[in-house]
Formats: sequence, structure tokens, C-alpha cells
Amino acid sequence: MSYILGIDEGTTSARVVLFDTKLNKIVKISRGRFTQYYPTPDAVEHNAEEIFKIVNRGLKECLEDIDPKKVAGIGITNQRETVVAWSIKTNSPLTNALCWQDNRTAEFCKKLKASKFADIIKEKTGLLPDSYFSSSKIKWLLENEPNVKKALRENDLRVGTIESFLVAKLTGGESFVSDVTNASRTQLLNIKTLTWDDELLKIFGIPKHILPNIVSNSEIVGYYNYKGFKIPICGLCGDQQSSLFGQGCVNAGEMKNTYGTGAFLLMNTGSKIVNCNDLLTTVALKIKNKVTYALEGSVYNCGTAVDWATEIFNFKTAKNLDECAAKVENSLGVYFVPSFNGLGTPYWNMDSAGMLYGITRGTTKNHIARAVLDGIAYRVYDVSLQFEKSTGRKIKAFKSDGGVTNNKTLMQFQADLIGCNITLSHGESTVLGAIYLAGLASGVYKDESEILSKIVTLGSFAPAKLPNKSQLLAGWEKAIKKVCL
Repeated sequence: MSYILGIDEGTTSARVVLFDTKLNKIVKISRGRFTQYYPTPDAVEHNAEEIFKIVNRGLKECLEDIDPKKVAGIGITNQRETVVAWSIKTNSPLTNALCWQDNRTAEFCKKLKASKFADIIKEKTGLLPDSYFSSSKIKWLLENEPNVKKALRENDLRVGTIESFLVAKLTGGESFVSDVTNASRTQLLNIKTLTWDDELLKIFGIPKHILPNIVSNSEIVGYYNYKGFKIPICGLCGDQQSSLFGQGCVNAGEMKNTYGTGAFLLMNTGSKIVNCNDLLTTVALKIKNKVTYALEGSVYNCGTAVDWATEIFNFKTAKNLDECAAKVENSLGVYFVPSFNGLGTPYWNMDSAGMLYGITRGTTKNHIARAVLDGIAYRVYDVSLQFEKSTGRKIKAFKSDGGVTNNKTLMQFQADLIGCNITLSHGESTVLGAIYLAGLASGVYKDESEILSKIVTLGSFAPAKLPNKSQLLAGWEKAIKKVCL
């Protein structure tokens, strides 16, 4: 076996990569962007069938010039929390998928947060009542979408996260599964037993029979038929946990941050479930019978902030934003709070909107560009501070990946602000995590230590002293308070 296929289904695009296990590198990539739907200001939807077509086309493009018998398996990583409802009979979506960014269930979640069920949810799932997670989205589909209601009455309904839908499509409807990392983000999985929890299902009014079977992250769950040859699908993992594994954070205490559509800081806590008030506890990985957990802090807007600024300034690429920001030493007192769909850790404010604060007559385009990048760094700083408070550990270093790490101005300011060393991991760490998991299940890799020997890094940012750090943070705190009013 020479190859493993990796599917990286993100929030705005889907990609398929061909990984040469002998060369230890990606040798081919097929990608496609899909439509973002915004039916109301608080709603974000995707067409799951469009996503599948991009993935299926990508698989065929990556396979066209090689012998499929040389492909050991397929690994899938995906945007988490996004919910798809589809028909058992047709294996097709019944309505648009509700993206993880979708905030239409905010009012329901606020009531839930103030109810007696909030503590039950946190204890069993490690998550806070928030519209970010899948549970309230599934509830909304069951109560508001006519096609979903009809399918439920006729026993023709399946509901799952994106990896669950893709596996069903790629196997012709034969497999209906969800891996433990994605399932742990639904707010319906008991993270101690790793099973759907009857009490949680009752709270949200969701019947268990419409949900997928729970599987580990590294096992054969079905087969993709390519010209009569069956390729095993044998690695499934939510994008942030996949990134954690792909960057080699396999020991307790090791951390990573992915700067993608959002920014997500995860700390491996080993076999121990650590519950912290304003951080999320989640399943990091299950390989065979070994279960690993993680603490997570979430910043909802990162790449979306870069995209917004790039569009507003009519730049050709995000690189132009970084070049613009690098022309000034600081933002001249301007603060940008990236909060297009609420604030995650540690504020958990579903109502907050984005804000540009502190503009004066001396403010230039360069200062605003710098403020946008700084705003991402401040939000990650907020999360890192919560990690330090909750664990009692000073963050000395973390690994990072994601497209936004190409903004060098941002990454240096990030290191300076937190006061820690940041190692840049391979830009494809997220999909590599799923590839490594597929490689374990198919026998390409014998164990985790062999995978660790394959991981490469791309450099690092060492922290420099910020002489006016307290003043900068005071301004940021003022901006955050205005957003959270």
C-alpha cells in the first residue's frame, strides 16, 4: 500500500488530498468551495448535497492516475456541530444543513442556560448550553422543517454531523455512523459512557433511533466503491481533534491552536476528564479501547474576520491584509472585536456582534488592518488566560496550524501577547490527523510513535516583550465590555 486519501470538509470549502505514505507527503489536492446561505442575519446554512459532490469529485480526481489497489484507506475530518437531516430511502438531504455558526436557536439556549438542566448538560457532555452545538439545531429541524417532520413520521429520517452524512453517501447508504469526537460535540453524548444519553435526548426532544451508531476514530466503518474496487473508510475525526492528533499532541498537557474559520485552542488531558466552568471538555480521541480527553477554548471568528477585511478593502488576497498591517507598529488605539455570530470562550455571549472601536481622524487603512489581526490575537489571548486560570498552569508553548498562520504580523503579536513560544505545524495538520488515523486502522502505521516520527514543523515565533502590554489589554477589555452590553 502506497497511498491514503484524506477528506478535509471545512466550513467554506471541501478538499480531498492524496497522501503518499512512502514519501510522507501530500502529492495531489482537489478542492472546491461551496455556497454559504444566510436566510436571516442569525442563520448560516450549507447544501450538504453540494458538499458531497465536491468530495466525490475530489476522490475521483485523486484516484484517476493511480492504482486504487495501492490505497490503504480513506480518512475524513470535518467541520463539527453542523447538522444534516437526510432520507433513509433516497440517501439525500431533506433541507439545508445548519452550520455550526448558525445562531437561530440562541433564545432557546439562553433559557436552557438559566434552567435546572444547565448543570446536567455540563456534567454529562462537558459543554455549555449554547447555539454553537448540534442539539438545539436538531431540535429546531424537527420542529420547523416540514420535510424533516414528514420523514420522522414515516420512519425515513437520519440526522447526523457532516462526517456521518458523508460516510452514508460514500457507502451508498450502508453505513450510518458517527465517531466519538463529532458525537461529543452534539451535546447528546455522555462523554463518560460514550453513548447517547437518554436524559439529554429527553431534554432536547430528540428520538434516539434517528441518530447514528457511535464508532472509534480509527476503524473500518464502510467502503467506497471505485470502479469495482472497495476502499475502506477507516479514519473519522472532528477537525479540531484531528488537528490535535495531526500535530502530535498525544501527551497530557500538550496544546495546539488552529487558526481557521474560527480559532480553537485544545489541551490534551490524557485519560482524565477535566471540567472547567468556561472551557469545554471534549473527547480528543478513541483508538481501540484507549480514550483521550481534551479541554477546549473556542473563538468563533478568525478566518472569517480576515476574509471580511480582505473583502472590505478590496484586497486580492489575505496576504495583502498582512502587508498592510505590517506597515504600522500598532493599531493606534483601534480595536476590532471579531464577533460576527457571538463570542465563545470565556464570554459565551450569543448576542454580541462585531465591532470596530477607537477610530480617530488619524486612523488609516493600515491601522484598521492591524486592528483586525490584533483582534484575533486578543481573542486567543482571552482563551489562553482561561486555560491558565482553570488549570493553574502557565502556557509556555503551543503548536499552531491553519491558513491564518500565514499572517506573520498576527503570529508574532500572538506570541508577544501570551508570552509563549508558538511552533508552526504543517499547514495540512488537520487532514493529516485523519490520514494518520486511517493509516493506523489499515496497518500502514504500527503505532503512535511511528506517526510522531513522521510529523514535521515549519518554524516558530519566540515572544518579545511588549512594553505597553497592560495599556493594550486595558483598551481591549474596554472594547469587549461594549460588545457584551
